[in-house]
Amino acid sequence: MHEPRVITAEEARQERDRLRAAGASLVFTNGCFDILHRGHTEYLAFARAQGDALVVGLNSDASVRRAKGPTRPVNHQDDRAFVLGSLRAVDYVVIFDEDEPRDLIEKILPDVLVKGKDWAHYVSGRDVVEASGGRVVLAEMVEGKSTTATIEKMRTGEGSA
Repeated sequence: MHEPRVITAEEARQERDRLRAAGASLVFTNGCFDILHRGHTEYLAFARAQGDALVVGLNSDASVRRAKGPTRPVNHQDDRAFVLGSLRAVDYVVIFDEDEPRDLIEKILPDVLVKGKDWAHYVSGRDVVEASGGRVVLAEMVEGKSTTATIEKMRTGEGSA
């Protein structure tokens, strides 16, 4: 079984250093990952394929509420971290409280930063990663798959599509 690993930013930086010393690379992505769905799992698999280990920056409950409103998240940050960390594509999870992952990215300095193409207009930390010699990769999104759409289906009683 894949053992979920929730680590600190400092531990993620140490893992990046260990990987680089071995000629390998660390990938970083982030998000709320509130109600896990196919779009998330395909996105995370894509992100993991961009390097040798994947760190997921997970928005804390407080930062999700600030971004999504008082009814979110549906799932507590510890539960979201456990589910994410249980996925084969995810090596580590770091929970962060800021509204954007920029500070976390500055601490970790990943080799690759992955975001969905829906964020192409603004990738938090892009400048930091590129300035340190890393690269930014934009991932295709799975049409019609989002936590907001899933919650709306539940609210209206609409079946699966």
